[in-house]
Amino acid sequence: MPSVFFSYSHADEGLRDQLEKQLAMLKRQGVIDTWHDRRIGAGVHIDHAINEHINSDEIILLLVSPDFIASDYCYEIEMKRAMERHAAGEAVVVPVILRACDWHHAPFGKLNATPRDGKPITQWPDADEAFLQVAKAVRAAAKGLAKTPQTAAAEPHPSDPRAPLAAPPVAAPAEPRSSNLRLAKTFTQREKDQFQSDAFDFIARFFENSRVELGDRNPGIEGAFRRVDANRFFATIYQNGKDVARCTIYMGGAIGGGINYIQGHVSDSNSMNESLSVQADDQAMYLRPMGMAFMGGERDPKLSLEGGAEFFWEILIRPLQ
Repeated sequence: MPSVFFSYSHADEGLRDQLEKQLAMLKRQGVIDTWHDRRIGAGVHIDHAINEHINSDEIILLLVSPDFIASDYCYEIEMKRAMERHAAGEAVVVPVILRACDWHHAPFGKLNATPRDGKPITQWPDADEAFLQVAKAVRAAAKGLAKTPQTAAAEPHPSDPRAPLAAPPVAAPAEPRSSNLRLAKTFTQREKDQFQSDAFDFIARFFENSRVELGDRNPGIEGAFRRVDANRFFATIYQNGKDVARCTIYMGGAIGGGINYIQGHVSDSNSMNESLSVQADDQAMYLRPMGMAFMGGERDPKLSLEGGAEFFWEILIRPLQ
């Protein structure tokens, strides 16, 4: 079966873990195997182990982020070798856009990236849907390899820069261990309260910037934003001077707390049309909407800060679409 190599920055290790969960079905079915540097055992030479896999694994995932591009090792060594093998037909390179960055001008910028349209995973309202698209792309790549038998490549000359690093045989680690070392995380109420406060401030900035861009792109459309206090703001959209959408977003209140959305401009905190609450699984905190509007039938969506902001913005702008 094809082996999948993860080329990534350790700053994105949490996102890599989430992606590997989505690939679990492919591994259970024997469609792929996966490898990354956290699988290197004690006593094994790190560079030699990575070099062996980057020169032999059939599918290479470039987990692209600002940290990936800034990493000399990821960019200058792993990515360049991956692109050489891709050009030679020895491997399939799949750019996976984790976080927003200037990746289109990179050597892999002309490849078809995933998720759809190269939209960064952290900008999707539902990150699980984004990771699922990546998993489908990996499945398609593995299927393509199965249909096209690979001709054994000639051994490269030692002077060929693509040749593996010369190294003596490396003994297996004295004490074998599992690579499954991740433990469940717990979050205090203080951490959840801080996450909610950060989410509210992010949503406020998101709305203020979005209403400006909306007006710049659409003649006759103007947006207004007013921060009432630390826990409340008003947003309005005008079309040819007439208000066509108004909302209030506030934090806390008498009904369940959370971050709440209500149509119109209101000063009380006793009603809402929609709400986002802070939830957590065994790895991360996220936002969960009270209702299922605009979620495409997804059950129990886990929204990032940007996903929560986009969720509320979509409610506001819907009358104009």
